[in-house]
Amino acid sequence: MKKLSREDLMSLEEYAEKRKAFRANVIDHKKNRQVALGEHATLYFEDRLTLQYQIQEMLRIEKIFEAAGINEELDAYNPLIPDGSNLKATFMIEYADVEERQKVLSTLGGVEDKVWIQVDGFDKVYAIADEDMERNRDEKTSAVHFMRFEFSDEMIAAAKSGKDFSMGIDYEGFEQCVSPVDKKTQQSLIKDFD
Repeated sequence: MKKLSREDLMSLEEYAEKRKAFRANVIDHKKNRQVALGEHATLYFEDRLTLQYQIQEMLRIEKIFEAAGINEELDAYNPLIPDGSNLKATFMIEYADVEERQKVLSTLGGVEDKVWIQVDGFDKVYAIADEDMERNRDEKTSAVHFMRFEFSDEMIAAAKSGKDFSMGIDYEGFEQCVSPVDKKTQQSLIKDFD
């Protein structure tokens, strides 16, 4: 999947004019790019369109229009675009109550390393989490993690031929499994391997 460049982005004026329609398109696109792993954890899969939207929103909110600032946003978000052999996702642990969330996070140290995706007939692929960040993983975890799932050529071929995906968490006391993942979601994610 091609990385985003400045030429792919709209100016602040153009984005203001097209934002409503663009946002509606992205929201519709995102419906098939998330998997709830139980009641309190979700994988939000990123791709070129979801990240273009995030960049456009950051530029709008921060009123960034100079080349250096735009390049900084591109440098921050481009690594989250899948590059043909992987899926990339934002993993969120979600509790509405702040105190409850903090309490749960304090018991889930290392949970980000136990999130997996499996193509039917193959071993689980565990997340490579937070590659570019320092995180304290001893006792507690963060509510947000950035993940990369690397697949072999054989796994990708099997997924493209229609083999089901399963996803889950292998963390004692926080185990989850979704099997199989919704077909529309699988079809959307398979496009990330192109």
